[in-house]
Amino acid sequence: MQDAISTVVNKYDLAGRYLDNTALDELNTYFSTGLDRIRISEVINSQASNIIKEASAQLYEEQPELLRPGGNSYTTRRYAACLRDIEYYLRYCSYAIIAGDNDILDERVLDGLRETYNSLEVPIGPTTRSIQILQNIITETIKVNQISLPDNKIIDQPFQYLINGLGEQNI
Repeated sequence: MQDAISTVVNKYDLAGRYLDNTALDELNTYFSTGLDRIRISEVINSQASNIIKEASAQLYEEQPELLRPGGNSYTTRRYAACLRDIEYYLRYCSYAIIAGDNDILDERVLDGLRETYNSLEVPIGPTTRSIQILQNIITETIKVNQISLPDNKIIDQPFQYLINGLGEQNI
């Protein structure tokens, strides 16, 4: 897993160049948002079970057919697998938030997901919707906890990266 620092340094190292103003600006942005990243991560870590519970409740309220016979969350085993996957998305997005880099999402989530989801016949629509719901819940939770961010970019980036990555895989 890379973080924003190693991504910048590796890019310049491979090119055999010293860090220029662009690289220093990237590093400065990462360091200046460090406290925000930690606060967001603390909220996610302390409220993960509630966030997952709320996300699944919203998803199944919007798409109750998932819980009916023939639905992808029908049976206890499938329902538990869906909750587990929602937890994975949340956890790995929290890692990406701290790292300031989405590399871990490729390594641990997107790579190989196509084969897994195809073999299990998992529909992509509800999957991406659950990730969007997670993003919305965290954004709202951050507001409730009175953590002011200059923008929601820190939260939005990893979740949107996953949504876009899953969509591009044409699962």
